[in-house]
Amino acid sequence: MSTQRQILVVLGASGNLTTRLLLPGLGMLLAGDTGRQVEVWGVGREPIAPGAWAAKVANALVRGGCSEERAAEVAGAARYLTLDVTDPDDLRGLIADLPDRDHAVLYFALPPRVTEAVCQRLSEIDAADGLGGLRLALEKPFGENLADARSLNALVSGFRSDEQVFRVDHFLGDSQVLNLLALRFANRLFEPIWTAAHVERIDIVADETIALEGRAGYYDGAGALVAMLQSHLLLVLALVTMEEPAQLEPRIVHDLMLHVLSVTRVRDDDPVRSSRRARYTAGTSNGRPVPSYAEEEGVDPARQTETLAELDLTIASRRWSGVPIRLRSGKALAGEVRQVVLTLKPVEFAPHGMGGYPPANVLTIDLTPDEISVQIVTNQGGGHFRLGTVELQAAVGERALAPYSEVLAAILDDNPLISVRGDLAEECWRICDPVLEAWRDHRVPLDEYPAGGDGPEGWPR
Repeated sequence: MSTQRQILVVLGASGNLTTRLLLPGLGMLLAGDTGRQVEVWGVGREPIAPGAWAAKVANALVRGGCSEERAAEVAGAARYLTLDVTDPDDLRGLIADLPDRDHAVLYFALPPRVTEAVCQRLSEIDAADGLGGLRLALEKPFGENLADARSLNALVSGFRSDEQVFRVDHFLGDSQVLNLLALRFANRLFEPIWTAAHVERIDIVADETIALEGRAGYYDGAGALVAMLQSHLLLVLALVTMEEPAQLEPRIVHDLMLHVLSVTRVRDDDPVRSSRRARYTAGTSNGRPVPSYAEEEGVDPARQTETLAELDLTIASRRWSGVPIRLRSGKALAGEVRQVVLTLKPVEFAPHGMGGYPPANVLTIDLTPDEISVQIVTNQGGGHFRLGTVELQAAVGERALAPYSEVLAAILDDNPLISVRGDLAEECWRICDPVLEAWRDHRVPLDEYPAGGDGPEGWPR
């Protein structure tokens, strides 16, 4: 951790992300590290009075767990600047105001198109005046397709080194990464069976009970595939399926994640048969009435934005050849589920007289909270063979910080392990681009499911 004062400059500070996740995440980080010094600057087009901005910062920090005294101290030094960061003069003025660029981070809480425009202005400022050690933190999605991602990466690499760019994906919170790697590579129990010879299928699921919750401005232009599968779940898949790193050095881990994503593709190269999409209709989710997605405020029904997406994949490698993989994520569903599930193949032979063929063993890794469960087959007793399953559960490393707290700690401390390297972002788009094209061409139907349900009838369970 760093004791040097850092300046966190949030571009797009008037948006929902800042008050809902970023500032509370910073509050939790400061609560656990009383020596950390962070000055918060907010930047946005909408004017906010200095007192109102300070109150907003203080309230959000306290929600994250920061003491009122510490929150008031940070809020008292916070600044808010009303300007257009795509305007060269406004952006140049902002950079000139930074007292120490070597310990400052520009956090892009902005849409991809605006992010690209700001980066273009920054490259021009760097060419003329220099930016020093200024670091960039880019929120997902990184571009809007593969071509965009390549263009943005080429632009950013022209004026910032890899070490000065942090691509944010809060699913890769540090404890989660370490838990997955420890589970796989520090246990003789699991690593030998982590292959196609033993694994029948892999499912990675991130179901939410919440509906749109006023986020139409972002979500209706993205949908479940881009918001969740293209970024979060594909990166989790890379951690679950990559080869063993010789050491936990960021470059090595990222190289191995890139390797497995580079041989991952839509099953049978058929995005129509291997993808499904749906959106919720009116219903009840989490005990609350939910209107149809098409009737949510700010939604354009003509866009046919999906709120539930599933994608079938395969990995063309010796370790995973032939193993079906399913990614799924959606909103307004029956339960909160964030899991990696490995269903193992049944035993090749069971002694006669055992009372039936043994069911499959299932290894379930819960991502929130971090827990692991294993379904094992046992005899149910009664003086004769009667097979059944028993579930063994255990906690996997207590999470000390919320995901955005871990992300901010990594950014401020220059720890790139949980950053998304540029080529990883490109591979995620490469996998999903054919699916998005098929959906835009209406070759995959937009199914429906009632809010609070498990999804459309006929989908895999």
